[in-house]
Amino acid sequence: MNFEQARFNMVEQQVRPWEVLDERVLELLETTQREDFVPVRYRKMAFTDMAIPLDHEQSMMKPVVEGRLLQALELKPDETVLEIGTGSGFITACLAQMAKSVVSVDIHEQFSKEAAAKLKEKGIQNVEIETGDAMTGWQPEQAHDVVVVTGSVEDIPDQFRGWVNPGGRMFIVCGESPAMEAKLLTKLNATEWREESLFETDLPRLVNAEKAAEFEF
Repeated sequence: MNFEQARFNMVEQQVRPWEVLDERVLELLETTQREDFVPVRYRKMAFTDMAIPLDHEQSMMKPVVEGRLLQALELKPDETVLEIGTGSGFITACLAQMAKSVVSVDIHEQFSKEAAAKLKEKGIQNVEIETGDAMTGWQPEQAHDVVVVTGSVEDIPDQFRGWVNPGGRMFIVCGESPAMEAKLLTKLNATEWREESLFETDLPRLVNAEKAAEFEF
């Protein structure tokens, strides 16, 4: 399989037509070897328009969603990023190439270890990967310019808002399956936010983000 050609086709036939026109993002997706972050059994499907399954009932976002996410953030080279949900490490690799530094946390140690190994193999050194539960106890050492949440939530947790610097942004997917909403939140000051609806999608829940079941008596 010609991975270079398949990656080019993915960008030109899927990502660009889905209103991803930022040339920096398109070039990043064309040169970052997505196939190396996909589970081996799905390697030949790395560039298809589908959410590729990962362990622990998680999945990689569709390439079009990754493109829209990266474009919406408008990352600057001097910004710091917090990624909640490392997963395969592919988005981590993309963020690291656009920003000053990335802290990425995942509840599954397997994902943390595998992603760290892949990033090291790629020579990407401006990433710190941690294992922890961002919903129940894990805290970053400091707030960041950009927060990216790669699993969905029903409602945005208050602690996530506190991890964004004033003037910073958060990408997050909210709502109920199958029609969830990808949002870009901009922190105007300590208490005010601007909220922008980007597109509809459907992502697996962030672990422990499910509300406790309501019982009827």
